[in-house]
Amino acid sequence: MSPTQEAAPNAYGTPLKGTPLVIMTAAIAFATFMEVLDLTIVNVSVPTIAGSLGVSPEEGTWAISSYALASAIMQPLTGWIARRFGEVRTFTTSVLLFVVFSGLCGLSTSMPMLVFFRLMQGMVSGPMVPLSLTLLFSIYPREKQGVALGLWAMTVVIAPIFGPVLGGYITDNMHWSWIFLINIPVGLAAGLLTLTLMRGRESKTFKVPIDIVGLVLLAAGVGSLQFMLDNGNNMDWFASPLILTLGLTALVCLSFLIVWELTDRHPVVDLRLFKSRNFSIGVLSLTVGMFCFFGINVVYPLWLQTTLGYTAEWAGLATAPVGLLAVVLSPLVGKNLHRMDLRMAVSFAFIVFAWTSFWFAGFSTDSTFWQLVEPRIVQGIAIAFFFIPLNQIIIAGLRPDQIASASGLANFFRTLASSVSTAVTVTLWQHRAEYHHAVLAEQVSLGNPGAVAYIDKVHALGLHGPPTFGLIDLIVSKEAYTLAVNDVFWLFGWLFIVIIPLVWLARPPFNAAAGAGMH
Repeated sequence: MSPTQEAAPNAYGTPLKGTPLVIMTAAIAFATFMEVLDLTIVNVSVPTIAGSLGVSPEEGTWAISSYALASAIMQPLTGWIARRFGEVRTFTTSVLLFVVFSGLCGLSTSMPMLVFFRLMQGMVSGPMVPLSLTLLFSIYPREKQGVALGLWAMTVVIAPIFGPVLGGYITDNMHWSWIFLINIPVGLAAGLLTLTLMRGRESKTFKVPIDIVGLVLLAAGVGSLQFMLDNGNNMDWFASPLILTLGLTALVCLSFLIVWELTDRHPVVDLRLFKSRNFSIGVLSLTVGMFCFFGINVVYPLWLQTTLGYTAEWAGLATAPVGLLAVVLSPLVGKNLHRMDLRMAVSFAFIVFAWTSFWFAGFSTDSTFWQLVEPRIVQGIAIAFFFIPLNQIIIAGLRPDQIASASGLANFFRTLASSVSTAVTVTLWQHRAEYHHAVLAEQVSLGNPGAVAYIDKVHALGLHGPPTFGLIDLIVSKEAYTLAVNDVFWLFGWLFIVIIPLVWLARPPFNAAAGAGMH
């Protein structure tokens, strides 16, 4: 292919080439990585931050939930904001404000102060990930947009995995404020480079009326739902009047939001995108797939720390290898996207996810570090074949001016799936652990020769009376939580298999994102 052909305008305008293309790609990738990283980097640092600011760990979790709450509300608004103010202006403003509020988070001296700035940080970050994909498409030639999608998917999927590792390292070796302060140089560089290289490439803007009703319903509905999911497990779910009220508020507001947005002339969230068969199937497959994938990533390090005694840093190191093959394969999958049947690629990903989930389900309390890491490495193969083809299916058949809205909605459902998965997975794990503990405890009796033999060994070590039963209960609990985590892994494995037929309801051709705009 000649250089002239490579530089041919795509549906977004004239693509960049050479050094400016490389620099702009790096700027967008770092900005995206920074935003997604902040969803998980605080998780392992909550006890340290809470102790430093003089509050309980439960109150410390507000530093996580406030960010997720604001980000989830803003993601579906991306399309409307970008149409009103321009894609480049919205992205750069989002990045630079993110830097400002990251700095203020790092300088916080009280928990209310930190929670407020995390809320603002999440609010301004909402458009960053959806618009990063739109801007990448605008700078790449049409035939190389698969590579752009691969690079984008790699940063979005890998960042949450490395968050706990980096957060654990900073917490153990530096002051917790550096979790936020490291965003400043990265964000400033990304924002200023974008302003420089994207000058004169602003998208068309439209002065559309503000859908106040839709905005209020979205904020109330998503806010109530996110708060319910974040706090439901600690408050015993619907036994709590607060959680019940939040659930009903979310149900009513989101139901009215759907009706309102489908009938309003200038909806703040473009739900009409769901009229596209591929968008609907792609988003549904992404939501279910992320529910399972994120659930594994939540319960796996939790089990390592609470049951096997791993430190936060070592749990992160056992979790992170899933990114190794994903980093290598994502650009290759993106580059060869046009040669694949995307439904086959996603099906392959779900099969690998299922296989590794069943592999996880064989873990025991005696599993070594390397035995735990092996399936994580293999799982990285599935990430590349899952996220990139699915995002291509989602945007296939859409006009270029719909990509920001589509990406915003898809990212909202990805975030929502992650929140729901966290709540459901932890609750299910604890309930199954209680069940297994009861079953195992029944076997600890004088009528069980194995139990009697073990008690005799404990007595031989010099332990008698309550200490003996305390030790046995500790062992029973450890085995119960391991059996429970195995149950969770089995469930996710079967869910991955069950959703494979759903992917085949998508209808080819799966043209490049811009393709549909050129029919």
